[in-house]
Amino acid sequence: MEKVLLHACCAPCSSAIVEWMLANDWQPTIYYFNPNIFPLEEYEIRKAESKRHAESLGITWIDDDWDHEGWLSCVHGLEGEPERGGRCLRCFELRLTAAAKKAVELGINTFTTTLASSRWKRLDQIEAAGRAAEAAVPGAHFWAQNWRKGGLQERRNQLLRQYNFYNQRYCGCEFSMPPEP
Repeated sequence: MEKVLLHACCAPCSSAIVEWMLANDWQPTIYYFNPNIFPLEEYEIRKAESKRHAESLGITWIDDDWDHEGWLSCVHGLEGEPERGGRCLRCFELRLTAAAKKAVELGINTFTTTLASSRWKRLDQIEAAGRAAEAAVPGAHFWAQNWRKGGLQERRNQLLRQYNFYNQRYCGCEFSMPPEP
C-alpha cells in the first residue's frame, strides 16, 4: 500500500475518500489541522468526529494545535472577502503547507486534502494552494484530486447517515457562518 497524508477538514468529507483510498491500495494518515474553525466548541465537535471515524477504521489520526489567533493573523485584511474569495485561498495555503510539512516529517511523500470534496470550496483554489505548498516544502508531492466525482459525493452522504456524523452547516470560520435564524 502506498502511503498518503490526508488533510481532513471533517469526518463527513473524509469518509468516502478514506474508503476509496483503502479500496485502492492507499494507506491514509489523517491530519487534522483546521485553525480556521470557529468557535472552539465547533472545532472540538468536528475534531472528535474525525478522530472517532479514524479510530473505527484503525487509521492513524494526527491532531495539530488549534491556533485560531494565528489563523486570524494569516487572513488579516481579507475578513470582508466573500466565501470562495481571497481569504479562502490564503486559508488553504496555510493549512496545506502545514500538511506538506507534516507529510515530509512523517516520511510520506504524497499529501492531499478533503477540501476538494466540499461543495463550499473552489477546486482551482485548492489546487493552487496545494501546488504552492508542494513548491514550498521540498520532498512533498500534492495529489490534486476532485473528490466530488466518481460517486464519492453520494457515498459521502450514505456514510454520513451510517456513522451518524455531525454534519456542519458552514465551512468553519466565523466569516462563513450562516446568519442566525
